[in-house]
Amino acid sequence: RSSYSCCYFVLPCCFFDFHGKYSRRQSKKTQYREYLDFVAQVGFVCGFHVEEDCLRIPSTKRVSFIGKSRTYAAAERALIDQQITRFINSRRTCAVATCDGRVGLNHKDHCGGLCKEAGSEPPEDETETADTVWMPGFQPRERVEQIRNCASLPRDFVDEVVLNVANLLLNAAPQKSCSDKQGGNTNTWNQGESLSLREVAEHLNKETLKKLKSEYGGLQTLLKNNHQVFEVLNGRVHIRDWRKEKPPSKTKPEVKRRLSAEAFKTRLCWFFIHHPDGCSLPSEACPYAHGTEELR
Repeated sequence: RSSYSCCYFVLPCCFFDFHGKYSRRQSKKTQYREYLDFVAQVGFVCGFHVEEDCLRIPSTKRVSFIGKSRTYAAAERALIDQQITRFINSRRTCAVATCDGRVGLNHKDHCGGLCKEAGSEPPEDETETADTVWMPGFQPRERVEQIRNCASLPRDFVDEVVLNVANLLLNAAPQKSCSDKQGGNTNTWNQGESLSLREVAEHLNKETLKKLKSEYGGLQTLLKNNHQVFEVLNGRVHIRDWRKEKPPSKTKPEVKRRLSAEAFKTRLCWFFIHHPDGCSLPSEACPYAHGTEELR
């Protein structure tokens, strides 16, 4: 129920109806084309002159619809509202019938004759008005969508989890020690052991796990976000050994090379501060700052 002067733009992607996944009804069209026709029909039923356009974007789903003007006068708003209500109810009835598993029936029989066209006469017991809720129980998204990729978690909390997990891997037995023979240095650098995400989670307290479960991806997302310290491969967590990282490719796009250069020494090296053996790389080779005096 938008303003009469409202316009809209939509780029259909996933196949969904008002109440769930979109069910195909025509075998002579591709699923994408049939769904596009459905989205266009929604615009027409809502009283828009619907225009179709194809965007120049690198995607297979690039057909969009634009509604810039109405097909009715502002005084006819109540009639259009009833038309929209009937259309939504007809789609809901069809969705319920489809879930019954009666595949292969005639469309009208399949929906019990209730899937009327949007412009048909309403049933005798239909009393919806412009003040009636179209879909009772419908809960729209919040105006401001919460960020749940662990990026908004308190910094102190993240640092504590990172330190706990790192110590868990470093103290796990047997230890993995990697010899550093660069420049004749034969000292060993403790890379620790790898553990599964489940094993790591078992060593975290309930409060920490509860907080992580409220984020999308939970523990795995937090560890992957801390790319400097951890490497998560095939469900197992490893401490990252920067000596094994591949050097930047010379064929790397100029923009990415420039961004990498701009980020050089802009953050403190976690290993230099927290790892018992320090950083595995010398200061000049490490992309992170070995002390505040190196920060840019």
